[in-house]
Amino acid sequence: MMFSGWFDLPWWGLILSALALTHVTIAAVTIFLHRCQAHRALELHPVISHFFRFWLWLTTGMVTKEWAAIHRKHHAKCETTDDPHSPQVHGINRVLWLGVFLYVKESYNKETLERYGHGTPDDWIERNLYSRFATTGVVLLLAMDMFWFGVIPGALIWATQIAWIPFWAAGVINGVGHFFGYRNYDDVPDASKNIVPWGILIGGEELHNNHHAFASSAKLSSKWYEFDIGWLYICILSALGLATVKKVAPKPRFAQPRAVDFDTLHAVIGNRYELERLRRWSPRDAEVLRSLRRGLLRGQALAGAEGTKVAEALKKSRALDIALAMRHELAALWERSSASKEQLLRQLQDWCRRAEASGVAPLVDFSQRLRSYATA
Repeated sequence: MMFSGWFDLPWWGLILSALALTHVTIAAVTIFLHRCQAHRALELHPVISHFFRFWLWLTTGMVTKEWAAIHRKHHAKCETTDDPHSPQVHGINRVLWLGVFLYVKESYNKETLERYGHGTPDDWIERNLYSRFATTGVVLLLAMDMFWFGVIPGALIWATQIAWIPFWAAGVINGVGHFFGYRNYDDVPDASKNIVPWGILIGGEELHNNHHAFASSAKLSSKWYEFDIGWLYICILSALGLATVKKVAPKPRFAQPRAVDFDTLHAVIGNRYELERLRRWSPRDAEVLRSLRRGLLRGQALAGAEGTKVAEALKKSRALDIALAMRHELAALWERSSASKEQLLRQLQDWCRRAEASGVAPLVDFSQRLRSYATA
């Protein structure tokens, strides 16, 4: 009985069982907690939704309201001292290896839960079981694993299940996902990275820069070579009538450059991270832009000799100075949530007029491309 349970499996069968069980937990986190609850990117059938709630209570003890609130705060305060788990603030080693403790610490912050935890399940079973007895599920899981797989193998599988999410989600995604990797969207104002282009092991969460560019998208892959297994599962659930996708990242469409109107405004804001970089720079100005980009990828401002070099280059290049100032101005335009559509349209029209009158070739090209964006 120490090594044999209800399922008398060989050693490789035990390993496959552990991987399968942990993958179900990963799917529950990315589909239910992340895309459905935190970002409202999709709706799930009540049966699927409750299965995920039960499975997460059993395998992690995480409370839906706490997880959604902490993640929403991460997006709202990303890479600042108020970010619950930024490696740019806390350091990569602390987040990677001790990220779960940062999560637990933030879960006791009542202000975070009240401000960011709205809209999560609040029914009888949530109040009286899942939230009230959050650790009971993992104790029950230990007994179940020992019964199914034997005492020692069951205990090892249980330990793997318990450690899986704290390491891969709280550690790797929150840590490595903001420190190492590649970026499809450099204009995203944080240090998020795509760890690898194939989101399989962590359910698609590997594509973290894509997610920060379009947080409310149910699909995390954006390039043809990227794969998001969580999106595959969502498509299967949708085909079975068990899920409804509410939003995915927009795909840019182009027409002939035209006068800026409300359709242009809508298309530009919707595709703001798809806009191409300014091109046709001189070699000297291109090197300055590369230096600025390196600073952005590190999630910090340029300093020291590098910062001085860039500042001097900006003084010598009127074109680059104008272009960067106008690029910042354009980025600020779509962040003005309090402005009316009419105000935003007038500002965009004025921006394009000044850009094309500037005489800065890359800026003129950029404005003309911007005027070619079309709504889907």
